[in-house]
Amino acid sequence: MRPLKHSVLALVVAIIGSSAFAPPTLAAANDPQPNRIRIEYVAPKSPENQQIYQIMKERRALEKMQEIYGAFKLPNELLLRTVECDGVANAWYQSGRVSLCYELLNQIWKLMPKETTAEGITPTDAVAGHFFFVFSHEMGHAMFDMLGVPVFGGSEDAADNFATYIILQFGKDDARRLLAAAAYSYKNYLMNPKVTVPVSAFSDMHSPPPTRFYNMICLAYGADSNLFGDFVTKGYLPEMRAKDCRREYGEVHYAFNTLILPHVDKAIAQKVLHKDWLPEAARPTPR
Repeated sequence: MRPLKHSVLALVVAIIGSSAFAPPTLAAANDPQPNRIRIEYVAPKSPENQQIYQIMKERRALEKMQEIYGAFKLPNELLLRTVECDGVANAWYQSGRVSLCYELLNQIWKLMPKETTAEGITPTDAVAGHFFFVFSHEMGHAMFDMLGVPVFGGSEDAADNFATYIILQFGKDDARRLLAAAAYSYKNYLMNPKVTVPVSAFSDMHSPPPTRFYNMICLAYGADSNLFGDFVTKGYLPEMRAKDCRREYGEVHYAFNTLILPHVDKAIAQKVLHKDWLPEAARPTPR
C-alpha cells in the first residue's frame, strides 16, 4: 500500500501545483488600464475652509489632475481627494489614495503674490504652479507604489524629480510658467543668504527647502538651457551646479523612460501634453 499512498500524494500535489488550478495572479486579476482615477471633494466642516473648497470645485482642479494623470495605466483605482485635516497643512499618498488638505491649499492661496512679480509670475500662475507641483509630488509616490517602481535613494527627492519631470513635458509656455511658479513657492526660504539651523533639521525625510529649490531649477535648466537660461544669468542657479544639470536631467529622463513610460498610454498622453492647461498669459502693458 505504501506505493499507492505515494502515488495519490504525488497526484494531489501535481493537481494543486498545476497552472490550470492555480489562483489568478494579481496582474491577471487587475489588468492595468488608463483612466482609473477617481476624484472627491470632501466637504469641510469648518467655515475657514469653505471658500477654498468652493474655489477648488469651481475651477475643477481635481478634474484637471484626473485628466492629466489618466494616461497612466494602473492596476487598481486611484482616488484623488481634497479633505479637511484638523488644522494641519499637509498632503500625502497612502494605499491607493492621494489626499490634499484644505489647510495646505489655504496656505498656498495666502502665499500667492498680490500682483505679477518682477519675474513675470502672475497670481494665478503662482497658485497653479504650487498646486500642481505638490499634487504631482504625491502622484509620484502613488506611481512608485502602484506600478512597483523601485526607488534607489530618498523617496521624497524621487517624488520631487517625478513632479518636475512631468511639468517639463508640457508645451514650452506652460512648462516655463508652471516651473517658475513652483520655484517661486520657495522664495521665503531663500531671502536670507546665510541660514543657521539646528542639526536635527537635516533629519527630516524631505530635503531642506533650498535644496529642493535648486534640484528643481537644475532639472529645468538641464532639460532646456535656452528656455531656462535666465535661471543662471540672473543668479538663481549657481554656475558650478549648472554645468552638471544636463547630466542630472538625463538621469531622471532615463529612469522615467525605463521604469514609468511603459505604463503610460501614449495616445492619451499626447492629447494631454498638447492641451493648454493654463489661461492665456496677460500681454505686458506697453511702456
